Amino acid sequence: MDNFTFYNPTRIVFGKDKTANIGKVTAPWGQRVMLLYGQGSVKKTGILDTVKQSLEQSGITVFECGGVQPNPVLSFAQQAIEAFRADKLDAIVAVGGGSVIDTAKTIAAGVPYDGNVWDFFSGKAKVESAVPVTVVLTLPAAASEMNSGGVITNEQTQQKFNIMGDPLYPKASILDPVNTFSAPLHHSLYGVVDAMVHLLEGYFNTTSHNTALQDRYAEGIIRTLMESASVIKTEPDNYEARSNIMWGATLAFNGLAPCGLGATGFPMHMIEHSLSAIYDVSHGAGLAMILPGWMRYRLLNSPERFARFAHTVFDIQPTADPVADAKQGIVALEKWLGSMDIPANLQQGGIPVAEIPQIAQNAVMLAQKWGLKEYTTDVITEVLQYSAGE
Repeated sequence: MDNFTFYNPTRIVFGKDKTANIGKVTAPWGQRVMLLYGQGSVKKTGILDTVKQSLEQSGITVFECGGVQPNPVLSFAQQAIEAFRADKLDAIVAVGGGSVIDTAKTIAAGVPYDGNVWDFFSGKAKVESAVPVTVVLTLPAAASEMNSGGVITNEQTQQKFNIMGDPLYPKASILDPVNTFSAPLHHSLYGVVDAMVHLLEGYFNTTSHNTALQDRYAEGIIRTLMESASVIKTEPDNYEARSNIMWGATLAFNGLAPCGLGATGFPMHMIEHSLSAIYDVSHGAGLAMILPGWMRYRLLNSPERFARFAHTVFDIQPTADPVADAKQGIVALEKWLGSMDIPANLQQGGIPVAEIPQIAQNAVMLAQKWGLKEYTTDVITEVLQYSAGE
């Protein structure tokens, strides 16, 4: 196990009926808050009313700001930054999934900053301070509720880039599985894939050779996520399955999974960011389109690692040929995605295969930003061709 530093200051309040605690955990951070949410589903379900009531009972004045898109955009965040300043607010309460929370973090970083908030995404500036953010999670996937990162799309440049910084950790996050019952099923399942790929990026790209604990951590969460996804497909209100997905997605990307793995990269996320930036597809669906193809591209680099995945996650019986075992695992993964009605390649996802060169040209910008030197335009094109489908 390689050396590492783990830090995470976010308070998690988990469980049924815990949404009403949002006022209590937000009050220490301000008395005038921006209540940020998406396209209005939290209004229909009553979640927003519960949040507002809790905030007001704690003596907090609420300023609503709705309309965050599923793939959040820079222009919305910039307008919200100006509104936050004009209303002289103290903090942000984000009610939603990763898109809303990432937008909240963008606003939080932008308010005290004199320049363009995009500077943090392009690498021109580092986040030194941010206004406080608290969260009520409604769609598990990104673990933005318990990490210091976020992504947003610059509509003008079609760049979907990320922001990071310790000041962006939410102060507290409410994780109430009941809030996920009403989420569209396909979005819930896409969120499961997002969480799985967060774990698989480190699992397949680790530079360490002594990762037994972290391997089992990833494998166990992935198996639990897949089992729970199969349950909610027929029982969307199953509390235990929803609980496993909600906490499993958080554990997948709150900083614990890569501890001890050494230097790792996020090539699948890097390529997918171009799909959601250009075609506005759901992030989890885009990852599902890339995952099996990327595995086929990469498996010869470490066939034993990919064979292990097949053995432990899909119960493929080991043989003397790890490459063959790994390929069986990829086929099993594709079958599972199909059983969940999740696209397993570009064609199934409606992405024009003829536009692979343009996708690769877009993706290489992020590869360069993230220091993924191996992933040239030609390499990304090859991965996309593996991901094209028949």
